[in-house]
Amino acid sequence: MAGLNVRSVLVTGSNRGIGLELVKQLLGKSNPPQWVFATCRDPEGARGQELRNLVSKHPNLVIVKLDAVNPASIEEATRRVEEQLDGSGLNLVINNAGIFSDVSLATVDSEEMLGAYKTNVVGPMLVGQAFLPLLKKAAQGSSQKGLSCSKAAIVNISSVLGSIERVPETFFKPVISYRCSKAALNMLTRCQALSYAEDGILCAAVHPGWVQTDMGTQKADLPVDESVRGILTVLPTLSEKHSGSFWSWAGETIPW
Repeated sequence: MAGLNVRSVLVTGSNRGIGLELVKQLLGKSNPPQWVFATCRDPEGARGQELRNLVSKHPNLVIVKLDAVNPASIEEATRRVEEQLDGSGLNLVINNAGIFSDVSLATVDSEEMLGAYKTNVVGPMLVGQAFLPLLKKAAQGSSQKGLSCSKAAIVNISSVLGSIERVPETFFKPVISYRCSKAALNMLTRCQALSYAEDGILCAAVHPGWVQTDMGTQKADLPVDESVRGILTVLPTLSEKHSGSFWSWAGETIPW
């Protein structure tokens, strides 16, 4: 994890689960970021308590209200982050916020499907667009050649369930709206990689594994701290040749 030498990082959906653990492990690094922006929809609510507890111990942690499906909220969060950065760019955006519903093809309806797309695809798209100027600024201000997560990057937390090639082996859990939205997120990642490469920004999708969180349930086989350690080990290994690719928390490539 020491290889991820990043000055500033923003994590969406950071009040619980994988997002909260990402914040904790980033703060606990031997060379922590100068700024960790932990975003969630309701920082003052009950679910934001763990984040608020961390602030007193870590002056480099900034909690930012951000609803990833609300353009006005994203715009306000962008202003807050830009103000805190005081003229410097933002190195890394981790789009972690997402929703999951255990619905089959027989039971899914249009509202459920559209809701999944809005949060799991449109949200990361809007967040990427909003923070693009700050990512560009970080890339322009870096002396590093090529692309890297330490320079400027967007990392979308996806799922192997969004891999079209792997559907036959994973279909024991249909979860249609989640699958389809994560497949679309993978396409977004590919498009971001091609669109933002000329700005010096790396884009990649990461599958965190089946993790023991509220979303993954305690039936999952992977503790959240192990998943996040893996993710933070993978990120510094990504370079220009990996932009637009799909990785697992264990460092394995996943087919689209």
